[in-house]
Amino acid sequence: MEEGKSVNALRIGLRLLVELRIPKIKRVMALQTMMRCIGKDAPLPLKKKLEHKAFSLLNEFTLPNSQYMFITLAVMGLCSHPLLKACSDRVIENIHGIPFWRLVHILQSCKDLQYRNTDLLNAIGNHVASTLAIWQVKQVMLFLVLFADLSFCHTELMDAFAKIVLAEPESLTLKDVLSVLRVYSLLNHRLDEDWAGHFLQTLSDGFELYLSKCSSLELLRGVYSLCLMAHYPQAAIHQLFQDSRLSELLSSANVHRESNKRMLQCIYLCLELENPSFARPANASIASPLLPSVTVNAEVQKAVDTTLGDSSLYRQGLVLKNIHFIDFEIALDQERKNAVPIPQDDEIGSDTNTQRVAVLCTPVSAFCLGTMHPKERLALKIRHLKVLGYHVVLVPVHEFGKLSEDERVEFLKSAIFAE
Repeated sequence: MEEGKSVNALRIGLRLLVELRIPKIKRVMALQTMMRCIGKDAPLPLKKKLEHKAFSLLNEFTLPNSQYMFITLAVMGLCSHPLLKACSDRVIENIHGIPFWRLVHILQSCKDLQYRNTDLLNAIGNHVASTLAIWQVKQVMLFLVLFADLSFCHTELMDAFAKIVLAEPESLTLKDVLSVLRVYSLLNHRLDEDWAGHFLQTLSDGFELYLSKCSSLELLRGVYSLCLMAHYPQAAIHQLFQDSRLSELLSSANVHRESNKRMLQCIYLCLELENPSFARPANASIASPLLPSVTVNAEVQKAVDTTLGDSSLYRQGLVLKNIHFIDFEIALDQERKNAVPIPQDDEIGSDTNTQRVAVLCTPVSAFCLGTMHPKERLALKIRHLKVLGYHVVLVPVHEFGKLSEDERVEFLKSAIFAE
C-alpha cells in the first residue's frame, strides 16, 4: 500500500494488536510467523518483545524451529546473539541430519545478520569436508562463497576443493572460475607449495578460455584476484589494458568506477613490484593516486612513543606508492637494536645500513575470522612492503586495546626489534 495517513494509522494499530497478542502465543511456529510478518520496519522495542518471547519458548524449539529461527531473524533484521547462539548449538549437535539448502539458508542468514559464530562455521565446514563425496562441485562452491562472505577460512575444505578443481577443471563455468578466484584471493589461502602453482595455472588457464565472453568488469575482477595471488595471466592483462576496456571501467557513468580504480591501481603496482618485465602500456597511469584519509591510532602512537623514547625517530601516516598506508615507519641500525633518525627526503632502500620497519594498525576485519591470518588487501600490502625491503609489524587493534600500557610497549619492542 502507498504511504499515507490511513496506512500509517493502520500500521500502528496492527503493531499495537501484535503487542497485545504476544503474551498469548504458545507455539513456536506461530511466533516465528508473526516475527516474519512484522519485518524489518517494526520499531526496535516491538522486536525486542518478540525476541524475549522467543527466548521464553526456547525449551520447546525443535530442530526445524532452530534452523528456521536464523531465517526469521534475518527477515526481521534483528541479530539476537542469545537466540542465535542457542540455535547454533542445536544445529551443531544435529549437523549430519540437516539437508543442503537448510545449511545454505543458515549461512545466508548469518551473512545478512553479520553473525559470525566460529563453532557453527567450523561444524558446517567439517561436515562438508568429511562428506565431500556426496556433494556436487557447485554445492561445495556455494558453501565456500558464503564462508568467504563471513571472512571464514576452513583450511581443510579449501585444500580439498582445490584438488577437485585440479581433477575437473573443465567442469567450471566462467562464473565458477570467478567465484573460486574471489574466494581464494579474498581469504589469502595458502595451498601446499607442491601444487599451489599448478592450481593457480589451472584457474588462470580456465579464466583465459572465457576471455572472449568476459565483460570488462569480469575481466578486471579475474585479473585482480589472480594478481592478489601473485599470478599474472598475460593474455588477460593485455586485454584488460585495452583502451576500450579501461574507458568502460573508468567511465563516470559506471557505478563501480571507484572500486574499479582501486583494483586497477593494485594491479599496476603488482606489475611494477613483482613482474617488472611485463610491458605496461602508457595508459596504465589512468588510475589516479588514491590517498586514503586515515588517521593513526592514538593508543598505538602513545606506545610507539614510549617504546622509542623519541617522537623524531619515526614517521607516521606515510602513503607508499600512492596506495599503501603505513601507520608508522621506523629505521633501525644494522644490528636491529636501535632506532635511527629518518631524513625527511630519504628514499626507500637508499641506505643499505638501515632496516626499515613498517608498523601497521590492523582492524579485526583485515583477518580471517578467529585468526591472525591476513586477508586480501592486508596480505597484498605485507607482500609489497617486503618487496620494498620493509620488516612488517602488525598491530591488531582489537587485541592491542586489551593490553595494559606495559604489555603494549613490550609487544612493540619484541616485534620492532625482532631478529
